[in-house]
Amino acid sequence: MELRDLPKVDELAARLGRPGPLGLEVARNAIDEARDLIRDGNEANPETLASRMLAEIDQHRPRAVINATGVLLHTNLGRAPWAKTAAEAAADVSAGYTNLEFDLSAGSRGSRGAYVGRLVATLVDAEDGLVVNNNAAALLLALAAIAAPGEVLVSRGELIEIGGSFRLPDVMAISGAQLHEVGTTNKTHLDDYRQGEPSAILKVHPSNYRIEGFAVEASYSELGELAADRGVPFIADVGSGLLDTRTPWVEGAPPSWLSAEPGVRQTLEQGADVVLFSGDKLLGGPQAGIAVGKAGLIESMRRHPLARALRCDGATMAALGVTLEAYANGKADTLPFWAMATMDVGVIRERSETVIEGLPARVIDGESLPGAGSVPGETIPSPVIEIPGSAARWDHLVREGVVARRDQGSLLLDLRTVAAGDDDSVRAALVEILG
Repeated sequence: MELRDLPKVDELAARLGRPGPLGLEVARNAIDEARDLIRDGNEANPETLASRMLAEIDQHRPRAVINATGVLLHTNLGRAPWAKTAAEAAADVSAGYTNLEFDLSAGSRGSRGAYVGRLVATLVDAEDGLVVNNNAAALLLALAAIAAPGEVLVSRGELIEIGGSFRLPDVMAISGAQLHEVGTTNKTHLDDYRQGEPSAILKVHPSNYRIEGFAVEASYSELGELAADRGVPFIADVGSGLLDTRTPWVEGAPPSWLSAEPGVRQTLEQGADVVLFSGDKLLGGPQAGIAVGKAGLIESMRRHPLARALRCDGATMAALGVTLEAYANGKADTLPFWAMATMDVGVIRERSETVIEGLPARVIDGESLPGAGSVPGETIPSPVIEIPGSAARWDHLVREGVVARRDQGSLLLDLRTVAAGDDDSVRAALVEILG
């Protein structure tokens, strides 16, 4: 192709079937690249270049993937998968109008989130509940509404950094509350919280790391009693959202990998005035930040100007409501997260053997991870499929929409995090790369 043969931008966009702004931009970039290649004496096909550019763009479009990593709450893959009923509820309210802020019984304006707030409060025996768009938002709102502009006592060992380099001191600064660090990284005694003139005491559960060995921390019950004596609110950010350490929705004893995880109900019982946690981790629902506790403090959060900026949309409220109803109706074990977490090892092994039948692969003993910065250091025994790995095979699997783990020259696929209905798709992808 010579320079005079290059097509017009709109003509190329039309041939690509993308006559709109995106197609025009891609066509323009492809023609520019082709022109440079031709001037350098190289062959160039602008339509091929444009198709490649569009394919690259399309790879970034949100789409369903198969999580074969064994990480149950994979942050990069969307954390907790929703229950089918939750997805249906979200789709139902999104496709038309909804009673998001309308009271059907009174025929007048209603309160956004009133239903889910009341429901979650009932589940953990709290006075009231409030839902915002994520747990960092819940913490920001709690500090701004309850503590600012006063001091908040926080252990130095709990000045956490969450994903994306968001740090607790930065969140606190934005809230208007003043950070007052107490104790040291590895040791913070109860007496350390007796200093200053705080507006609140904050305890943050370090759900993505663990301090062991020569370490001391004040318990929730100790801080609850001290905060009451000092006449200040005790705010507890428990992060992962385990509603009840007794896990009554799980058959038998609570899973051992949850032994160090604080429960929302128990944290309230131990004296916390407000407890904050995520909706898309151990709760097994959509992304949300949930605050439960004393009615007056929750109402202060609800009335703060930030509450409007941090609120959830109707689809999230609907999905969260259905998720909480599963707990209320004794069916939380059917939520995808809990179904995966408690899946029998024998079932996983049998599925794995079926998937690799006739292929150069084997099933070995492995481990699943809870993920999403929850229960650090804990694992769940799980058989995994092992195949000889390479960068090319990894790339091929990912292009097929199957995300696996890489480990010392092998690719590992853990079917604990794969829906049984996707086993055939996993096998087809393996046949493709191993054939």
